[in-house]
Amino acid sequence: MMRMKDGQNASGEFPSNKASMKPNLANVLCVRCGLCCDGSLFADAELAARETTTLEVLGVEIEDADEDEPALLLQPCAAFKRKRCSIYPHRPNCCRTFECRLLKQVGNGAISVDRAKETIANTLKEVARVRVLIAQLGQRDERLPLKERFSEALALSSSITDDPRINRKRADVKMAITRVQNLLQERFLED
Repeated sequence: MMRMKDGQNASGEFPSNKASMKPNLANVLCVRCGLCCDGSLFADAELAARETTTLEVLGVEIEDADEDEPALLLQPCAAFKRKRCSIYPHRPNCCRTFECRLLKQVGNGAISVDRAKETIANTLKEVARVRVLIAQLGQRDERLPLKERFSEALALSSSITDDPRINRKRADVKMAITRVQNLLQERFLED
């Protein structure tokens, strides 16, 4: 009697289960990225009413709902630590269901995983540059979304108009944020 090895079917074949062999794209790409959690893509995310209490207990900052408006998960998310969600099993539905344009493009074969990794790395580098420039203009509150930090940096430095170095940094940050916003829109956000 012939003995079957692990994974061998009755015909003696080793069927390939491509679904189980294919890595989860979110595990490959999202853990390199985090732009949807760090305040770069979004200032906030809408929550279902039933999600707010759990998130507040877990220490996540929530903006309470208005009469006809949903509660908001403020960005950067307090649960986002070292490119990982510290409340992953309890993350809200908006996080569970969000897929950026880049992830969708890899999923449908429009671009390769390697190209997506390169896009993520380049975008993170550009975002980091904006953050450095913002800090050089005096805005160091990393708890704010990127666009809000940019606006505050410009406001903080607006009274200093006679210093050519500050004027140059203001021009640099304006160009850098424009480049980042274009990258985010073209590569990560839907039209």
